[in-house]
Amino acid sequence: MVGASDQSAELIGLAEEVGRRLAEAGATVVCGGLGGVMEAVCRGAKGADGTTVGILPGADRTAANRFVGIAIPTGLGEARNAVVARAGDAMIAVGGGYGTLAEIALARRAGIPVIGLDTWELARGGRAVDAIARAGSAEEAVELALAAARGGGAPGRGSRPGEAG
Repeated sequence: MVGASDQSAELIGLAEEVGRRLAEAGATVVCGGLGGVMEAVCRGAKGADGTTVGILPGADRTAANRFVGIAIPTGLGEARNAVVARAGDAMIAVGGGYGTLAEIALARRAGIPVIGLDTWELARGGRAVDAIARAGSAEEAVELALAAARGGGAPGRGSRPGEAG
């Protein structure tokens, strides 16, 4: 799960619901471990007795939000985005800034399906690039992510952005 630390109340609510639904489905939530969308997804997952992992940019594990069960301090700064992007079988992006955009690109480059809730829209040469499966709700995002993690349903595993998968 990726998204920015400063998002609207609506996106925070969506992230929390995503976390709850992922935990109810038995999935482990992996995120950047800080505030905003990351805290909300962890709060939702913890509320449903789920496992949460925060991959932190700094070297201090106490910087993790209070809903992170497993804090991994990397000391990598923004480079930790590459670790977050490759840590799961599918990625859900909720809103987000440039860090989220980088994580989306890194996930797609690695062939990891990305599901988007009110997140970036990608284009190359003025033409839309179909690299992010769009979801209209938290429920749909989780369904698409779980299906993609099992090998179907979102932009193809192993394909690069803009390639059919």
